[in-house]
This record gives sequence, structure tokens and C-alpha cells, in this order.
Amino acid sequence: MDIFTLLILAVILVVIIAILIMAIRIVNQWERAVILFLGKFVGIKGPGLFIIIPFVNRIPYVIDLRVITTSFKAEQTLTKDTVPVNVDAVLFWQVVDVEKAALEVKDYMQSISLASQTALRDVIGKTVLSDMLTGREAIDNELQRLIGDRVRGWGISIMSVEIRDVVIPGALQDAMSMQAQAERERQARVILADSERQIAEKFEMAAKSYENNPTALHLRAMNMLYEGLKGGHSTIVMVPSTALETMTLGDTTGTIALAKMIQREDTKEPDTQEPL
Repeated sequence: MDIFTLLILAVILVVIIAILIMAIRIVNQWERAVILFLGKFVGIKGPGLFIIIPFVNRIPYVIDLRVITTSFKAEQTLTKDTVPVNVDAVLFWQVVDVEKAALEVKDYMQSISLASQTALRDVIGKTVLSDMLTGREAIDNELQRLIGDRVRGWGISIMSVEIRDVVIPGALQDAMSMQAQAERERQARVILADSERQIAEKFEMAAKSYENNPTALHLRAMNMLYEGLKGGHSTIVMVPSTALETMTLGDTTGTIALAKMIQREDTKEPDTQEPL
């Protein structure tokens, strides 16, 4: 064999190897390859090793079947009560029909992002600010429904939608903080007033119990004095005599009797003696 023949054989071998390299394709376990034959869809290959016909078959897309996370936001969007807000959300979705995802929409990833943003703006425009701050679960469900309806024909399943953050203007934050503080103060005053009412009712019940039972009232008064003096510290309690009489403590302590006796001695007229 001459050199020219060897050269031809080498070229043919290189071409065969190149064709084999172009024909052998590998996709991962979580991927699927879309196969076109002269521009026409003929099937889906994967996962693993497969062979295509070079220059005849083409792979325009290799589609990921895993759950994909897409972040999207709506900036300076007016709520139903005309409050501008910035909302950040995250979308969890998955391709469930490779053929539709490849053939029904040009760029399914970008289309998902745009559909999510428009759905978020629609929901914000229909929701008041208070519901957006406190009822995120309902908004998440509504977003999931809207986005799911828009991508239903694309072979995509919406797993869930979650709002991550709602940013409102600083001046409105201060006003809402003052409102919340005023509301907490109002609740505290209502609770205090209710407590005072309950205490008054208990006192009224106690007064009815003591009304016809002076012995019980006397024992309660003695217990109050004992509780006040048993702490181990020297304490002087100034109690008006009228209060002691009301609590029937005068008969026990003797202070009232002593005070009355002294008063009577002071009020007696001195004896007059006739001059010698």
C-alpha cells in the first residue's frame, strides 16, 4: 500500500470516528433530550446513552425534569387601597410533559418568569395591604392557581408559590407602628378596666358575706394586720380610730377604749374649792 492509500484510509477512519462521536449522546438521569428529524419532532431520548444520526437528527433542547426554583418580584405596585409595595416571591415548578414544554412555548423558563410576575401584579392590585401582610397563605394559593392556569398547556406543573417579603414605604411603616402601639395601649386599658370591675364585684360579694357575720369580719381584719406585720420588718401602721371601730378591732386591742377614757377624763370639770 502506497502512502496515498494510507492517507485516504486515515482520513476515512477520522471521519468515521468523528461521526461516531457526533452520533453518541449521553444525558443525565434527570434530563431528557428532544430529537428532531429534519426539523420534525420524532421523540424523546434519555436518560443515559443513545445514538442519533448526525446531520439528520438534531437535539434543540435538553430539558431538566427536577423541581426548579424561580424568583420573581413586583416593584412599586399599587394595592387595592392604593399603597405602593415591593413584593418578592419564589416559585417552585417542574416539567411534567417534555414534548409540550419543547413544542408549545419558545422559552419555557422565561415564559414562566414573566407569567409569574404578571400574576403577582394582578393579585396585588386586588388585595388590600392589611390582607397582604397577614394573609399570605391565601395570596400564595391564589398565585399558584393563576400561574397554573396560564402554563397549563406548556407541560409544566406549579408545585407552590411563596411570598418572601413585602416592603412598604418608610412613612407608612411609622404610621402603622404608631397605630399598633395605640391599639395595644387601648387593649391594656380595656383589660385594666375589666380587672377593676371584677375586683369590685368580688368586694361586693365579700361585703355581703361579712354583712351579717361580724365575727368573720373581725377575723379577716386581724388577718390583714398579721399579714402586714409578719414580714420581719418593723412597720408602723397609722389606722384611724373610726376604721378600727368599723372593723371591730377596738374591743380587741383596747386602743379605742383607752382613747375614750382619756377623753372623758380631760372633759371633766375640775373640783372647785371654797375659799377658807
